Amino acid sequence: MKKIILTILALLSLGGFYLYTQSSHTEDVHDHSEHKEESHESHEGHGHDEDDGDDHSDDHGKDGDSHDEHGHESHEDEDSHDDHGHKDEHGHGDEHEEGKTEIEPEHAKQAGVVLSKAQGGTISQNVSLTGQIILNSNRSADVKARFTGAVKSVKVELGQKVTKGQVLATVESNESLQVFNVTAPISGTILKRNTNIGNLTSDDPMFTIVDLSKVWAKFHIFPKDTNQIKEGQSVKVHTLGNVEKEATSTIKMLLPTADALSQTYIAIVELDNENSDWRPGMTVEGDVAVSQQNATIIVSESAIQTMEDQTVVFVESNNSYEMRPVKTGKTDNENIEIVSGLNEGESYVSQGSFIVKADILKSGAAHEH
Repeated sequence: MKKIILTILALLSLGGFYLYTQSSHTEDVHDHSEHKEESHESHEGHGHDEDDGDDHSDDHGKDGDSHDEHGHESHEDEDSHDDHGHKDEHGHGDEHEEGKTEIEPEHAKQAGVVLSKAQGGTISQNVSLTGQIILNSNRSADVKARFTGAVKSVKVELGQKVTKGQVLATVESNESLQVFNVTAPISGTILKRNTNIGNLTSDDPMFTIVDLSKVWAKFHIFPKDTNQIKEGQSVKVHTLGNVEKEATSTIKMLLPTADALSQTYIAIVELDNENSDWRPGMTVEGDVAVSQQNATIIVSESAIQTMEDQTVVFVESNNSYEMRPVKTGKTDNENIEIVSGLNEGESYVSQGSFIVKADILKSGAAHEH
Protein backbone atom coordinates (compact mmCIF):
# COMPACT_ATOMS: atom_id res chain seq x y z
CA MET A 1 0.00 0.00 0.00
CA LYS A 2 2.79 2.34 0.88
CA LYS A 3 4.45 1.67 -2.47
CA ILE A 4 1.26 2.51 -4.27
CA ILE A 5 0.99 5.82 -2.49
CA LEU A 6 4.64 6.71 -3.31
CA THR A 7 4.06 5.86 -6.97
CA ILE A 8 0.99 8.09 -7.13
CA LEU A 9 2.93 10.96 -5.57
CA ALA A 10 5.76 10.52 -8.05
CA LEU A 11 3.34 10.64 -10.96
CA LEU A 12 1.73 13.77 -9.59
CA SER A 13 5.12 15.40 -9.30
CA LEU A 14 6.00 14.58 -12.90
CA GLY A 15 2.64 15.99 -14.11
CA GLY A 16 3.28 19.24 -12.25
CA PHE A 17 6.77 19.57 -13.74
CA TYR A 18 5.31 19.04 -17.21
CA LEU A 19 2.68 21.68 -16.70
CA TYR A 20 5.33 24.09 -15.37
CA THR A 21 7.55 23.37 -18.36
CA GLN A 22 4.76 23.96 -20.88
CA SER A 23 3.76 27.15 -19.13
CA SER A 24 7.34 28.45 -19.28
CA HIS A 25 7.67 27.56 -22.94
CA THR A 26 4.44 29.36 -23.73
CA GLU A 27 5.69 32.48 -21.93
CA ASP A 28 9.02 32.32 -23.79
CA VAL A 29 7.20 32.05 -27.10
CA HIS A 30 4.99 35.00 -26.14
CA ASP A 31 8.01 36.99 -25.08
CA HIS A 32 9.77 36.18 -28.31
CA SER A 33 6.67 37.16 -30.28
CA GLU A 34 6.49 40.43 -28.41
CA HIS A 35 10.18 40.96 -29.05
CA LYS A 36 9.60 40.33 -32.74
CA GLU A 37 6.71 42.79 -32.81
CA GLU A 38 8.78 45.35 -30.96
CA SER A 39 11.61 44.77 -33.39
CA HIS A 40 9.19 45.15 -36.28
CA GLU A 41 7.80 48.34 -34.83
CA SER A 42 11.34 49.57 -34.27
CA HIS A 43 12.16 48.66 -37.82
CA GLU A 44 9.03 50.41 -39.06
CA GLY A 45 10.00 53.43 -36.99
CA HIS A 46 13.37 53.44 -38.63
CA GLY A 47 11.73 53.07 -41.98
CA HIS A 48 9.54 56.05 -41.12
CA ASP A 49 12.66 58.10 -40.52
CA GLU A 50 13.84 57.12 -43.96
CA ASP A 51 10.43 58.06 -45.34
CA ASP A 52 11.15 61.53 -44.01
CA GLY A 53 13.68 61.69 -46.81
CA ASP A 54 12.11 64.91 -48.03
CA ASP A 55 13.45 66.64 -44.98
CA HIS A 56 16.75 64.85 -45.32
CA SER A 57 16.89 65.74 -48.99
CA ASP A 58 16.10 69.34 -48.10
CA ASP A 59 18.83 69.33 -45.54
CA HIS A 60 21.15 67.85 -48.11
CA GLY A 61 20.01 70.53 -50.54
CA LYS A 62 20.87 73.13 -47.96
CA ASP A 63 24.26 71.57 -47.64
CA GLY A 64 24.58 71.78 -51.42
CA ASP A 65 23.64 75.44 -51.33
CA SER A 66 26.22 75.94 -48.63
CA HIS A 67 28.75 74.18 -50.78
CA ASP A 68 27.81 76.42 -53.71
CA GLU A 69 28.21 79.45 -51.51
CA HIS A 70 31.58 78.17 -50.36
CA GLY A 71 32.61 77.57 -53.98
CA HIS A 72 31.51 81.08 -54.87
CA GLU A 73 33.54 82.47 -52.02
CA SER A 74 36.53 80.41 -53.17
CA HIS A 75 36.08 81.83 -56.64
CA GLU A 76 36.05 85.32 -55.16
CA ASP A 77 39.19 84.41 -53.25
CA GLU A 78 40.77 83.36 -56.54
CA ASP A 79 39.76 86.67 -58.08
CA SER A 80 41.29 88.40 -55.08
CA HIS A 81 44.40 86.30 -55.53
CA ASP A 82 44.53 87.32 -59.19
CA ASP A 83 44.37 90.95 -58.15
CA HIS A 84 47.16 90.36 -55.67
CA GLY A 85 49.17 88.63 -58.38
CA HIS A 86 49.79 91.95 -60.13
CA LYS A 87 52.63 92.57 -57.68
CA ASP A 88 55.65 90.34 -57.81
CA GLU A 89 57.81 89.23 -54.92
CA HIS A 90 60.13 92.18 -55.43
CA GLY A 91 57.34 94.66 -54.81
CA HIS A 92 57.46 96.19 -58.28
CA GLY A 93 53.93 95.23 -59.23
CA ASP A 94 51.70 97.81 -60.82
CA GLU A 95 53.95 100.48 -59.31
CA HIS A 96 56.76 99.48 -61.66
CA GLU A 97 56.94 101.69 -64.72
CA GLU A 98 58.51 100.54 -67.94
CA GLY A 99 61.85 102.19 -68.67
CA LYS A 100 62.27 103.63 -65.19
CA THR A 101 64.28 102.88 -62.05
CA GLU A 102 65.28 104.45 -58.75
CA ILE A 103 68.86 104.69 -57.48
CA GLU A 104 69.87 106.22 -54.18
CA PRO A 105 72.27 109.18 -54.61
CA GLU A 106 75.09 107.51 -52.68
CA HIS A 107 74.83 104.32 -54.74
CA ALA A 108 74.72 106.31 -57.97
CA LYS A 109 77.83 108.25 -56.97
CA GLN A 110 79.72 105.10 -56.04
CA ALA A 111 78.77 103.51 -59.38
CA GLY A 112 80.13 106.49 -61.33
CA VAL A 113 76.84 108.07 -62.40
CA VAL A 114 77.31 111.79 -63.16
CA LEU A 115 74.46 114.25 -63.80
CA SER A 116 74.51 117.37 -65.97
CA LYS A 117 71.98 120.03 -66.98
CA ALA A 118 70.80 120.01 -70.57
CA GLN A 119 71.87 123.25 -72.25
CA GLY A 120 72.90 124.75 -75.54
CA GLY A 121 76.38 124.81 -77.03
CA THR A 122 78.37 124.40 -80.20
CA ILE A 123 78.97 121.36 -82.34
CA SER A 124 82.33 121.30 -84.12
CA GLN A 125 82.94 119.77 -87.51
CA ASN A 126 86.35 118.15 -87.24
CA VAL A 127 89.09 116.91 -89.52
CA SER A 128 91.26 114.19 -87.99
CA LEU A 129 95.02 114.25 -88.55
CA THR A 130 97.83 111.86 -87.62
CA GLY A 131 101.21 113.05 -86.40
CA GLN A 132 104.12 112.73 -84.02
CA ILE A 133 105.61 114.58 -81.06
CA ILE A 134 108.91 116.25 -82.01
CA LEU A 135 111.37 118.63 -80.35
CA ASN A 136 110.55 122.29 -80.29
CA SER A 137 113.12 123.73 -82.72
CA ASN A 138 112.80 127.14 -81.06
CA ARG A 139 113.85 125.71 -77.68
CA SER A 140 117.04 123.78 -78.39
CA ALA A 141 120.74 124.71 -78.48
CA ASP A 142 123.91 123.08 -79.86
CA VAL A 143 126.83 123.81 -77.51
CA LYS A 144 130.37 124.28 -79.03
CA ALA A 145 133.76 125.29 -77.61
CA ARG A 146 134.88 128.85 -78.36
CA PHE A 147 138.50 127.74 -78.92
CA THR A 148 140.17 124.66 -80.29
CA GLY A 149 141.79 122.58 -77.60
CA ALA A 150 141.78 119.45 -75.46
CA VAL A 151 138.85 118.58 -73.25
CA LYS A 152 140.09 118.55 -69.66
CA SER A 153 136.80 117.62 -67.91
CA VAL A 154 133.11 116.89 -68.56
CA LYS A 155 130.70 117.96 -65.80
CA VAL A 156 127.33 116.62 -67.04
CA GLU A 157 125.71 113.36 -68.12
CA LEU A 158 123.36 112.49 -70.94
CA GLY A 159 119.74 113.20 -69.93
CA GLN A 160 120.73 115.51 -67.06
CA LYS A 161 118.77 118.71 -66.52
CA VAL A 162 120.87 121.87 -66.46
CA THR A 163 120.28 125.56 -65.95
CA LYS A 164 121.44 128.51 -68.03
CA GLY A 165 125.11 129.38 -67.22
CA GLN A 166 125.91 126.00 -65.64
CA VAL A 167 129.44 124.64 -66.46
CA LEU A 168 129.23 121.67 -68.77
CA ALA A 169 132.95 121.01 -69.48
CA THR A 170 136.47 122.56 -69.38
CA VAL A 171 138.83 122.93 -72.35
CA GLU A 172 142.54 123.87 -72.54
CA SER A 173 143.15 126.24 -75.46
CA ASN A 174 145.83 125.21 -77.93
CA GLU A 175 146.86 128.83 -78.46
CA SER A 176 146.96 130.21 -74.94
CA LEU A 177 147.18 126.94 -73.03
CA GLN A 178 144.62 128.43 -70.67
CA VAL A 179 141.66 126.39 -69.39
CA PHE A 180 138.22 127.89 -70.02
CA ASN A 181 134.66 126.78 -69.22
CA VAL A 182 132.00 125.62 -71.61
CA THR A 183 128.60 126.71 -70.18
CA ALA A 184 124.90 126.08 -70.95
CA PRO A 185 123.30 128.84 -73.05
CA ILE A 186 119.73 127.81 -72.01
CA SER A 187 118.05 125.75 -69.33
CA GLY A 188 116.96 122.31 -70.40
CA THR A 189 117.97 118.68 -70.71
CA ILE A 190 121.22 117.27 -72.12
CA LEU A 191 119.85 115.43 -75.11
CA LYS A 192 123.21 114.77 -76.80
CA ARG A 193 126.76 114.48 -75.41
CA ASN A 194 129.41 114.22 -78.15
CA THR A 195 132.62 114.64 -76.15
CA ASN A 196 134.79 112.98 -73.51
CA ILE A 197 137.95 113.87 -71.59
CA GLY A 198 140.98 114.05 -73.95
CA ASN A 199 138.95 114.76 -77.07
CA LEU A 200 139.90 117.71 -79.22
CA THR A 201 137.19 120.27 -79.81
CA SER A 202 136.09 121.12 -83.33
CA ASP A 203 133.24 122.79 -85.10
CA ASP A 204 130.91 119.93 -84.13
CA PRO A 205 128.58 120.44 -81.13
CA MET A 206 129.85 119.08 -77.81
CA PHE A 207 126.31 118.99 -76.35
CA THR A 208 122.71 119.49 -77.43
CA ILE A 209 120.38 121.01 -74.85
CA VAL A 210 116.60 121.00 -75.32
CA ASP A 211 113.94 122.76 -73.31
CA LEU A 212 111.18 120.10 -73.11
CA SER A 213 108.70 122.29 -71.21
CA LYS A 214 107.11 122.95 -74.61
CA VAL A 215 107.12 120.47 -77.50
CA TRP A 216 105.63 120.31 -80.98
CA ALA A 217 103.08 117.98 -82.51
CA LYS A 218 103.83 117.62 -86.21
CA PHE A 219 100.71 116.68 -88.21
CA HIS A 220 100.36 115.57 -91.83
CA ILE A 221 97.56 117.13 -93.89
CA PHE A 222 96.24 115.27 -96.93
CA PRO A 223 95.65 117.37 -100.05
CA LYS A 224 91.86 116.95 -99.87
CA ASP A 225 91.82 118.68 -96.46
CA THR A 226 94.26 121.52 -97.13
CA ASN A 227 91.51 124.05 -97.91
CA GLN A 228 89.92 123.45 -94.50
CA ILE A 229 93.05 123.69 -92.32
CA LYS A 230 94.12 127.16 -91.20
CA GLU A 231 96.54 128.64 -88.69
CA GLY A 232 94.90 129.43 -85.37
CA GLN A 233 92.29 126.68 -85.57
CA SER A 234 91.59 124.71 -82.36
CA VAL A 235 93.08 121.21 -82.18
CA LYS A 236 92.40 118.48 -79.66
CA VAL A 237 95.53 116.33 -79.45
CA HIS A 238 95.43 112.85 -77.93
CA THR A 239 97.69 109.84 -77.71
CA LEU A 240 96.89 106.33 -78.92
CA GLY A 241 96.58 103.22 -76.78
CA ASN A 242 94.94 102.32 -73.47
CA VAL A 243 96.42 105.17 -71.43
CA GLU A 244 95.16 108.21 -73.27
CA LYS A 245 96.55 111.71 -72.77
CA GLU A 246 94.72 114.70 -74.16
CA ALA A 247 95.35 118.42 -74.60
CA THR A 248 93.78 121.30 -76.52
CA SER A 249 95.90 123.82 -78.42
CA THR A 250 95.94 125.68 -81.75
CA ILE A 251 97.75 125.35 -85.05
CA LYS A 252 100.90 127.42 -84.58
CA MET A 253 102.11 127.27 -88.17
CA LEU A 254 101.68 125.60 -91.54
CA LEU A 255 105.07 124.82 -93.06
CA PRO A 256 105.55 126.12 -96.61
CA THR A 257 107.04 122.84 -97.81
CA ALA A 258 105.53 119.38 -98.29
CA ASP A 259 106.81 116.15 -96.86
CA ALA A 260 108.83 114.51 -99.64
CA LEU A 261 107.93 110.95 -98.66
CA SER A 262 104.16 111.22 -98.00
CA GLN A 263 103.43 114.28 -100.15
CA THR A 264 101.44 115.81 -97.31
CA TYR A 265 101.52 119.31 -95.86
CA ILE A 266 102.79 119.91 -92.35
CA ALA A 267 100.94 121.60 -89.48
CA ILE A 268 102.76 122.40 -86.21
CA VAL A 269 100.89 122.48 -82.90
CA GLU A 270 102.70 123.60 -79.74
CA LEU A 271 101.95 121.73 -76.50
CA ASP A 272 102.73 122.56 -72.87
CA ASN A 273 104.84 119.77 -71.40
CA GLU A 274 105.74 120.79 -67.84
CA ASN A 275 104.75 117.32 -66.60
CA SER A 276 106.67 115.52 -69.37
CA ASP A 277 103.47 113.84 -70.64
CA TRP A 278 104.44 114.38 -74.28
CA ARG A 279 107.63 112.63 -75.25
CA PRO A 280 109.33 113.17 -78.63
CA GLY A 281 108.69 110.18 -80.89
CA MET A 282 105.13 109.48 -79.63
CA THR A 283 102.41 108.97 -82.27
CA VAL A 284 99.39 111.23 -81.75
CA GLU A 285 96.12 112.21 -83.41
CA GLY A 286 94.66 115.69 -83.72
CA ASP A 287 91.02 116.68 -84.26
CA VAL A 288 90.96 120.09 -85.94
CA ALA A 289 87.76 122.10 -85.51
CA VAL A 290 87.26 123.42 -89.05
CA SER A 291 83.77 124.85 -88.34
CA GLN A 292 81.35 125.31 -85.45
CA GLN A 293 77.56 125.45 -85.36
CA ASN A 294 75.28 126.46 -82.49
CA ALA A 295 72.80 123.93 -81.08
CA THR A 296 69.87 124.54 -78.72
CA ILE A 297 70.54 121.39 -76.68
CA ILE A 298 73.72 119.34 -76.61
CA VAL A 299 74.66 116.36 -74.45
CA SER A 300 77.94 114.52 -73.95
CA GLU A 301 78.52 111.59 -76.28
CA SER A 302 78.65 109.20 -73.30
CA ALA A 303 75.03 110.06 -72.41
CA ILE A 304 73.59 108.30 -75.45
CA GLN A 305 72.34 104.71 -75.18
CA THR A 306 70.17 102.41 -77.33
CA MET A 307 67.14 100.64 -75.79
CA GLU A 308 64.23 98.96 -77.55
CA ASP A 309 65.68 100.03 -80.90
CA GLN A 310 65.52 103.68 -79.81
CA THR A 311 68.18 106.30 -79.13
CA VAL A 312 67.70 107.39 -75.52
CA VAL A 313 69.11 109.46 -72.67
CA PHE A 314 68.25 109.00 -68.99
CA VAL A 315 66.54 111.93 -67.27
CA GLU A 316 66.80 112.18 -63.48
CA SER A 317 64.23 113.62 -61.06
CA ASN A 318 64.09 112.94 -57.29
CA ASN A 319 66.44 109.93 -57.58
CA SER A 320 64.24 108.44 -60.31
CA TYR A 321 65.83 107.73 -63.70
CA GLU A 322 63.59 107.62 -66.76
CA MET A 323 64.42 106.38 -70.25
CA ARG A 324 63.74 109.25 -72.66
CA PRO A 325 63.73 108.62 -76.43
CA VAL A 326 65.47 111.47 -78.28
CA LYS A 327 66.19 112.55 -81.82
CA THR A 328 69.81 113.48 -82.45
CA GLY A 329 71.37 115.86 -84.95
CA LYS A 330 74.92 117.02 -85.60
CA THR A 331 77.76 115.47 -83.67
CA ASP A 332 81.48 115.78 -83.05
CA ASN A 333 83.86 113.60 -81.06
CA GLU A 334 82.59 115.03 -77.77
CA ASN A 335 79.02 116.34 -77.98
CA ILE A 336 75.78 115.43 -79.76
CA GLU A 337 72.95 117.77 -80.69
CA ILE A 338 69.50 116.81 -79.33
CA VAL A 339 66.81 117.89 -81.80
CA SER A 340 63.84 116.70 -79.70
CA GLY A 341 63.03 114.69 -76.56
CA LEU A 342 65.05 116.68 -73.99
CA ASN A 343 64.33 120.14 -72.59
CA GLU A 344 66.80 122.78 -71.51
CA GLY A 345 67.53 122.61 -67.78
CA GLU A 346 66.54 118.96 -67.34
CA SER A 347 68.98 116.81 -65.38
CA TYR A 348 70.38 113.95 -67.45
CA VAL A 349 73.03 111.24 -66.97
CA SER A 350 76.14 112.53 -68.73
CA GLN A 351 78.48 109.77 -67.51
CA GLY A 352 77.70 106.21 -66.40
CA SER A 353 74.55 105.93 -68.54
CA PHE A 354 75.29 102.24 -69.16
CA ILE A 355 74.90 101.64 -65.39
CA VAL A 356 71.41 103.16 -65.40
CA LYS A 357 70.53 101.15 -68.51
CA ALA A 358 71.59 97.91 -66.79
CA ASP A 359 69.52 98.77 -63.70
CA ILE A 360 66.40 99.45 -65.77
CA LEU A 361 66.82 96.15 -67.63
CA LYS A 362 67.29 94.35 -64.32
CA SER A 363 64.15 95.92 -62.83
CA GLY A 364 62.15 95.00 -65.92
CA ALA A 365 63.32 91.38 -65.76
CA ALA A 366 62.39 91.16 -62.06
CA HIS A 367 58.92 92.56 -62.83
CA GLU A 368 58.31 89.98 -65.55
CA HIS A 369 59.40 87.26 -63.14
